[in-house]
Amino acid sequence: MRVLVVEDDHALAEVLVEGLTDSGMAVDMTHDGSEALEKLELAPYDVMVLDRDLPGLHGDMLCLQITDRAERPMVLMLTAASAPGDRVSGLTVGADDYLAKPFHFPELILRVRALARRRPDVRPRTLRVAGIELDPARRTAAREGRDLGLSVKEFAVLEELLQASPGFISTEQLLEKVWDEHADHFSNTVAVTIGRVRRKLGDPQPITTLPGVGYRIC
Repeated sequence: MRVLVVEDDHALAEVLVEGLTDSGMAVDMTHDGSEALEKLELAPYDVMVLDRDLPGLHGDMLCLQITDRAERPMVLMLTAASAPGDRVSGLTVGADDYLAKPFHFPELILRVRALARRRPDVRPRTLRVAGIELDPARRTAAREGRDLGLSVKEFAVLEELLQASPGFISTEQLLEKVWDEHADHFSNTVAVTIGRVRRKLGDPQPITTLPGVGYRIC
């Protein structure tokens, strides 16, 4: 899952990025609404955590500008205003959920994951292919009942493979979905991670590679 954090409070933004990353998400950050629009043109974000009271391009305007896009992230709006009228107006401009500051971080994580599951193209919660069962919400992955013991990045890669099954997913798509904007697109990071996932899955090996196309699990 890839998340964009748009928060002008630098200290809070760092906390958000660290917490979301520790929860297994690929996270990019900006403190500016206009820069957020640019990032949304470059990467396929699943969820945007958006501070409503941004300087310059206000969070409401940012929401309004992306509402009609065919492919847009789900929006969790953060604000210091918690009155019912504020919540309603936030949802009216296109936010999908609303969380008042201060908030409990575990609740924010749950809301981000819930929003990602609400995207129209998302499959049922538990993904099952080739004897593998992966539950993104519970962060569990097993094959034939055997826990796979995956790292954060391994879990995310396997989730994307299962989401794409029976189709292929390319190295570039995996980089976009699992790694943040600082990932080196010329490194063998994806191949190395796929190799570790293969070893943990064991035989019969469900992951196949088609040179020039990508990886498939079936």
